[in-house]
Amino acid sequence: MTPEPPLAAAPSQKTSRVYSRQFRDAKPINFGKQSPKKLAVHGVDVSRWQGDIDWAKLRTQGANFAYIKATDGGDHLDPMFKKNWRRAREAGIKRGAYHFFYWCRTAGEQADWFIRNVPREAGALPPVIDVEYNGESSCKRRLSRAKVLEKMRVFMDKLERHYGQRPIIYTAPDFYRDNLKGEFLDYPFWLRSVAAHPSKVYPGRKWLFWQYSGSGLSHGVNEKIDLNVFHGSEGEWHNWVQARPS
Repeated sequence: MTPEPPLAAAPSQKTSRVYSRQFRDAKPINFGKQSPKKLAVHGVDVSRWQGDIDWAKLRTQGANFAYIKATDGGDHLDPMFKKNWRRAREAGIKRGAYHFFYWCRTAGEQADWFIRNVPREAGALPPVIDVEYNGESSCKRRLSRAKVLEKMRVFMDKLERHYGQRPIIYTAPDFYRDNLKGEFLDYPFWLRSVAAHPSKVYPGRKWLFWQYSGSGLSHGVNEKIDLNVFHGSEGEWHNWVQARPS
């Protein structure tokens, strides 16, 4: 695929400080020897449901990166996205945007909607496609595995052309089992696994981010928050961040 023209030149990125994890958990899980606490670089994902966030305070609690809900479907923009996007950057947090995929809309119009609302910015983290089953959604359609993969490919190809970065796939165990096992081996994955290490829930799958809790507690946020960790050392984190388009 041919990417969009290069982004406007940006000042060279300095290595940002990595804050250690200070989060608490309303429903802590004992992951044993494979605890996420043993990994160096933690972060969060947020949406409107976290309300007004003190981003500077959240960063010092261990939010070294944040994925921010931007869009879902082909016509919904998270009402806190623009504010969260701006304030996270002001606080020095590496951030990216995610899209909740809606199976009752075409992939092309969903990609267009995301592109319309999420700016191409030097240093931003790769965009994320969130694919999972949602019992609360008005869309009750369950597509075949082949159709799921086809729609995802259309969406991700369009985002990769626009942003110049391969999208990250976020998913949960049941959806992964039914649709993604053995697929998209050349894409980075962000895995939800709140009761066991990803190696037990997604055997054989390489992963970039692990969402290990949906019940995190932190200064700077009044509501519970999702907690995540990067799969690598602090040095590997800096290398990965600095490889983003600039």
